[in-house]
Amino acid sequence: MRYVTHGTCSTAIEVEVKDGIIESVQFVGGCNGNTKGISALVKGMPVEDAISRLKGIKCGFKSTSCPDQLAQALEQLQ
Repeated sequence: MRYVTHGTCSTAIEVEVKDGIIESVQFVGGCNGNTKGISALVKGMPVEDAISRLKGIKCGFKSTSCPDQLAQALEQLQ
């Protein structure tokens, strides 16, 4: 699934989920080290767990963040 982000430096997120488990996440743009870290941490995690941990995280003055956008993308898969 490709999710177009809103309000973040990253412009999109590529997400692969199988049987409710996150297989891979790749951000397009954004802070390279941070987005790679997020991707590594959620790999193998149940979708519901990732959503509950990431939803609502903000980046500085913004009302969202790359982790929050990932949670929103994952919600669309449910």
